[in-house]
Amino acid sequence: MIRLPIASIVCASTTSLLLFASAVNAQTTQPAQAASADSVRLHAADQTFVNDGTQAVATQRDAARIATSRSTDRDVKAFAEKAAADNLTIANALRAASPRGVDVPHNNPDTATLDSIKNLRGAEFDKTYIEQIALSGEQKTLSAFQAEIASGRDAQLKEAAQKALPIIQAQYAAAQELAKRKHLATQ
Repeated sequence: MIRLPIASIVCASTTSLLLFASAVNAQTTQPAQAASADSVRLHAADQTFVNDGTQAVATQRDAARIATSRSTDRDVKAFAEKAAADNLTIANALRAASPRGVDVPHNNPDTATLDSIKNLRGAEFDKTYIEQIALSGEQKTLSAFQAEIASGRDAQLKEAAQKALPIIQAQYAAAQELAKRKHLATQ
């Protein structure tokens, strides 16, 4: 049997603990460094688009869902059903186009806008929905997507905005037509 002095055993144990501690420390700091390397800093125009575009689309989608249950008008319901489906498609495309590491809100509608229509019914609901959501809201959505196309720098986000633009333009044209049929002022 080999006899080692206590000092040698303590020294070997201390060295082993230090090596173990440094290995554990290296493993815990690497994911943080990798995560920061994966996160992407977007140009201000692109970040504005991610925030404003997703909010506009989520607001349109949720307002359309409210309209399908609150409106009694066939035309308003038909518009709302198509708008809900179109905006869901656009929201999914935005999330897919966003660079890895960019936080894209999944459900961030403008609650003040939704609250303005939640308690309305009948003709009053239809008028408010058409004016505030279908016309004004679609115009805001259109502006957010046009701004990304004009000044965005992320190629994938710009492409997603360009692909969504015809859908949004068609929604806006349909909203204008709906407003005309209901004898409301168009924008």
